[in-house]
Amino acid sequence: MAIVKTSNLVKKFGSFTALNGIDLEVQAGEVYGFIGPNGAGKTTTIRVLLGILRATSGQVEIFGKDAWKDAVEIHKRVAYVPGDINLWPNLTGGEVIDFFIRLRGGSGNRREEFIAKFDLDPTKKCRTYSKGNRQKVALVAAFASDADLYVLDEPTSGLDPLMYRVFQEHILQLKQEGKSVFLSSHVLSEVERLCDRISIIRQGEIIESGSLDQLRHLTGTQVEVETAQPMPALHSLAGVHDVRQRDGALVFLVDNEEIGNVLKYISGFDVKRLECAPLTLEDLFMRYYKGGAAGGGGA
Repeated sequence: MAIVKTSNLVKKFGSFTALNGIDLEVQAGEVYGFIGPNGAGKTTTIRVLLGILRATSGQVEIFGKDAWKDAVEIHKRVAYVPGDINLWPNLTGGEVIDFFIRLRGGSGNRREEFIAKFDLDPTKKCRTYSKGNRQKVALVAAFASDADLYVLDEPTSGLDPLMYRVFQEHILQLKQEGKSVFLSSHVLSEVERLCDRISIIRQGEIIESGSLDQLRHLTGTQVEVETAQPMPALHSLAGVHDVRQRDGALVFLVDNEEIGNVLKYISGFDVKRLECAPLTLEDLFMRYYKGGAAGGGGA
């Protein structure tokens, strides 16, 4: 069942098209990663999903309901952590958490549990909090009540490594509980570890979507090889891309369907060292934004 669904979503600000034909589907029990650089359209997409902004055209549904017309009803089942946390300076962290829990109509029965997990002092005024502690307030408020969909926009910004681990563990727990998570992040290792599927957005358009394995299938394998003899024709082999020197070895990408032929060619040059590995999400992301897989220019 699709918890989130957009079809040909377009959002314009005057003559500027911020989103151009966005198609997304987030299934029940799925952690969905949404990645792209600043200005690509991630936050605008989230604001349209939440009914904060109205789509110029296209369909946007959450739980099968219209994201704009039924926003009040939808919000009762959604927890949201924005990318830029601004809190009331004269309220304590605990007061802010309680306010958001009441606003959503939740019981907040896990409030104390998450305050302890995130090592937050809820008695301090928000004006005294660091960026990391403001982030903790937002995360505790989101996680303390039960929701069906968690929309998280750069949720770990400012967290130290220990708190980052707590966050990751809870996202995996939400997944086990059948909850859906829409995760926008610049931390590619975070997306790689947590997400079932991802979409890469560039200049307001989705340039690729799928599971990480599917995207790796599209972009191939990274090979690092050191040989006793030079390989003059390597650049011209079918399926070989981005050949470069690194520490006395050649590093390049190979399309998966050609890897057997390439390895056969390499074997004739007295191989001293050979390493093959699937691309990391960061490798894929950088390749798309250099135009290698997406067929375009810079971000």
